[in-house]
Amino acid sequence: MAGFSFIELIVTVVIMGLLATAAMPMIEIAVQQVHEQELRAALRQIREAIDAYKQAVKDGKIELEDPDAESGYPKTLESLADGVLDASDADGIRKIYFLRRIPADPMFEGPAGTLPAKTWGKRSYASPPENPQEGNDVFDVYSLSQRKGLNGIPYNAW
Repeated sequence: MAGFSFIELIVTVVIMGLLATAAMPMIEIAVQQVHEQELRAALRQIREAIDAYKQAVKDGKIELEDPDAESGYPKTLESLADGVLDASDADGIRKIYFLRRIPADPMFEGPAGTLPAKTWGKRSYASPPENPQEGNDVFDVYSLSQRKGLNGIPYNAW
C-alpha cells in the first residue's frame, strides 16, 4: 500500500487552507450575530428595570428626595442592582431590587475589567433623543460602540 506523494500532500493542504479561508467570514458573522443577540437582551433587561423603577415611584414604593425636581427615574444605573429602600416597609430596612446584576455591553470596545455600568452610554430624562446626554437620572441606555450591526443600524442607535 503506497502512501501519499509529496504533491498530493501539498494539494490537500492547499485545499484545506482555501476551505478554512472561505469559512472565516461565515464564522465572523455567526459570532457577530451572537453578540447582537446579547446586546438586544441586555438592552431589554436594563430598559425593563428602568421602567419598573419608574413604576415603583408612581406606586409610592420609592420616595423621592425632591418630588418637584426629580423625574422618578433612577439616579444611577447601579441603583437598579444595589437596590433602593422600600418606602412601604414599616421597618425601613427592606430594599427593592430591579436587576440581579448590571449586564455589560457586549459591544464595548474599552479596556477589559471595566465595570459593567461604565460600558453603557446613559441618557437622562432631560436630554433629547437625537443627542443623548448624562444628567441627574438614567432614562435610557445605549451602546457606546460606533460600529454598525448586520442590519446596517449603528449599535448606539438600538
